[in-house]
Amino acid sequence: MNKVFLIGRLTRDPELRYTSSNIAVATFSIAVDRNFSNAAGEREADFINIVVWRKQAENVKNYMHKGSQVAIDGRIQTRSYDDTDGKKRYVTEVVADNVQFLDSKGSRDASAPTSAPEPTPYDFASQPEPKTTDVKNDPFADFGNNIEISDDDLPF
Repeated sequence: MNKVFLIGRLTRDPELRYTSSNIAVATFSIAVDRNFSNAAGEREADFINIVVWRKQAENVKNYMHKGSQVAIDGRIQTRSYDDTDGKKRYVTEVVADNVQFLDSKGSRDASAPTSAPEPTPYDFASQPEPKTTDVKNDPFADFGNNIEISDDDLPF
């Protein structure tokens, strides 16, 4: 299983590009603190490259910036390419399936766009009670007799 969960802060603003088939792809890196301190008593960080695709890539570009805290879940991917000298280079990165913005709206930098409204919580109390189905309107009533099954006959 190839699954990665990370929480960290962006080390640079996301870079958004589009493929030749007009699919959005954003790249950025995050700093993730290690769980232990080094010999000097300082906590070190790992700097991890992240790739995000499609609508989520556009959202990352529009709402995230250097210093933003994010939670990433995705997978590790290694790819290779030939550099200008013809030498094969390998890149390891995390392809994000989900990106969660962990900063509160109030802590976002003034330079971050705020045009999208915050989602409004759904108010269940103000909604009418759902209608119950009357037995007379049972769509399966014409399909024969009821089948009696005891709980002991079920395989689970």
